[in-house]
Amino acid sequence: MTAHATAGDDTALLPGIKPVLELLEKSPARVDLLLLKKGLRTRETSRMLDICRTAGVRFSLVEGPALDRLCPPRGADGKGPRTAHQGVIARLTAAEFTDLPDLLDAVATAPLPVLVALDQVQDPGNVGTLARTLYALGGAGLILPRHNAAYLGPGARRTAAGALERLPIARVPNLARALDTCEEAGLTIYGTGMDPHSLNIYAEALQLPAVIVLGNEDKGLRPGVAKRCSRLAHIPMPREFDSLNVAQAGAILLGLTASRIIK
Repeated sequence: MTAHATAGDDTALLPGIKPVLELLEKSPARVDLLLLKKGLRTRETSRMLDICRTAGVRFSLVEGPALDRLCPPRGADGKGPRTAHQGVIARLTAAEFTDLPDLLDAVATAPLPVLVALDQVQDPGNVGTLARTLYALGGAGLILPRHNAAYLGPGARRTAAGALERLPIARVPNLARALDTCEEAGLTIYGTGMDPHSLNIYAEALQLPAVIVLGNEDKGLRPGVAKRCSRLAHIPMPREFDSLNVAQAGAILLGLTASRIIK
């Protein structure tokens, strides 16, 4: 079983019916996304879809040319071109994941008893930078939604500079419910944004242990996620400016919080 990268991207891909099915049967958590050619119906592909539905692995039915672009055709024995992917490509995860209860257990012993939850943050560079900051400052770990989150591939790993291999990360099927679980475990849930009662992060410290929830680069927090936050926190800006990058905002929130407890 050999994974390789696409020509235009350094995403790790695993093509072929047999290797993809074997990986799904043994370690479905290692598959970030299954791409399956439309109209391809075999016993093996049916088994793949069953595993995906049971294990919560994302899958997408795509046209053959889209798969060819990811894994270009190659010649074989002089019989003309054939595709290496056989109508099936798996995009692999590039990070190990932990269960949410184990992540919550780690909060008590972390130098900075803070988790960061990302609500559909799409840019791998932002996720990698946040992971690097969180790990360096002693944070307990990262919570990501299973769907509509940045791919933790080589791009995220480059900006994380090794943090993604060291920082505990939980990938959850429903972020709002995961925040409920965090609150039940005694963590205060802070969202980022402005309302009449939002916390000025320069003037008031976060109540720890806590979860800091950062929203999508363009849309911010989804309403269902924002409702789970006990309070919103904001970063005052003396100069008129639209907003900070999500990685910059997260770094400021984490840095100020760490400065108050870590000497």
